[in-house]
Order: sequence, then C-alpha cells, then structure tokens
Amino acid sequence: MLRVSDPDASVAFFELLGLEQVRRHDSEQGRFTLIFLAAPGEKNIAEVELTYNWPPEDGSTPEQYGGGRNFGHLAYAVDDIYALCQKLVDAGVTINRPPRDGHMAFVRSPDNISVELLQKGERLSAQEPWASMENIGEW
Repeated sequence: MLRVSDPDASVAFFELLGLEQVRRHDSEQGRFTLIFLAAPGEKNIAEVELTYNWPPEDGSTPEQYGGGRNFGHLAYAVDDIYALCQKLVDAGVTINRPPRDGHMAFVRSPDNISVELLQKGERLSAQEPWASMENIGEW
C-alpha cells in the first residue's frame, strides 16, 4: 500500500508505467479512497494499492507523507527500458537514474515514491542519450 496525496496524478503516473486501475473504493464514513492497480492480466494476482486519506472536514491541513511513511521502492520489469523512459520523459517525468547500462532506471511518483524499472531478459546495449546522462536527485 502506498499513501498518496493526489490520486489522479498518482494513477496517471502508474498508467504511464503500464498499470491499469482494476477497482476503486471510496469510503464516505472513513474518509478515504482505495485504488487498486495491476499490470495487464495481473488483477487479483499482483496489485498495488494506493490509499488517499481525504482532507479533514474541519479544513485543517491534510496529513503529509514523507519517505518514512512509504518504503524502499517498487520495481517493475519492462519490455523496453529505453522506450518506457522516453515515454516518461515525454510526459514530464524526471528520470532520476537513467538506464545507462540498458538494464535499470529509477523514477519517482508524484508522491516521491521511488520506482525501479528493470529490463526484462538480457540487458539492452548502451544507447544515447541514456548512456551519457547523469543521475538527477535521489533515487
């Protein structure tokens, strides 16, 4: 489960990674929303749960979540790490650790959750501009 501050931005980010929303539950009484995402064909097998806690009814500041309320990172195997990284860049996502080696990259979700991307099978040969890119921020 990942706590998120903007469910629409978080769903859009994970959709860029190829996940699909498989179900959603809004709890008026509990004042939270649960959104479940899965890779195609993985519904009820391997899902990510996003939890959005609604702002307090009294108008006070919503709860903020830092890295300590999340965990290390998520990891996804991808068909073409270079193509996915380009898709993410085109959508405005920062590649924190570029796939210089044709095998691994890191990005962050809108809530600063670290996501590792791993090339399925054999690593791809080094390609520009990725091979020359420096790390950006933390990953």
